[in-house]
Amino acid sequence: MFGEPLDNLGEVKAKEHWPIHRQAPAFAEQETTIKMLETGLKVIDLITPFTRGGKVGAYGGAGVGKTVVIQELIRNIATEHGGFSVFAGVGERSREGNDLWHEMKSSGVIAKTVMVFGQMNEPPGVRLRVALTGLTMAEYFRDVEGQDVLLFIDNIYRYNPRRHGSVGVAGPLAICSRLPADPRHRDG
Repeated sequence: MFGEPLDNLGEVKAKEHWPIHRQAPAFAEQETTIKMLETGLKVIDLITPFTRGGKVGAYGGAGVGKTVVIQELIRNIATEHGGFSVFAGVGERSREGNDLWHEMKSSGVIAKTVMVFGQMNEPPGVRLRVALTGLTMAEYFRDVEGQDVLLFIDNIYRYNPRRHGSVGVAGPLAICSRLPADPRHRDG
């Protein structure tokens, strides 16, 4: 969240710094037509297609393959569509985040993937802001770079307790309403 990388790949050279607490766009500014996001995964595209600008939840217990699906979605968006993926790990276990980073690097898509983590041992206020940091990064790639962006927030369940535990510090936050489907939207 402070631009201090943990991957030993060098300094983050950012030209812009955006606040994570911003107003949602007005409803009139949002795209309302429904367009399918082609994921390249036949079972998803045929049975449960994703909509551009939409929200999708992947539920399941440990070891059922959610991370494998996420990795394949990231790879397809990066290699087939030239888009970016943003992964926000809210309350991740250090091992899980490390494993995911190594898998993204070995698959060759780390250059098209941004990852931000708030580990389980960090204070609730830090973990709360991880989801908003990921959202802000996704908005940057969409609005400034004009890219298709997949935003993953894992585990959103861990976000909600942090949100309720930190509401006295940060005030109420609305994460789901800030990422409209219209790629031409510019915030501020």
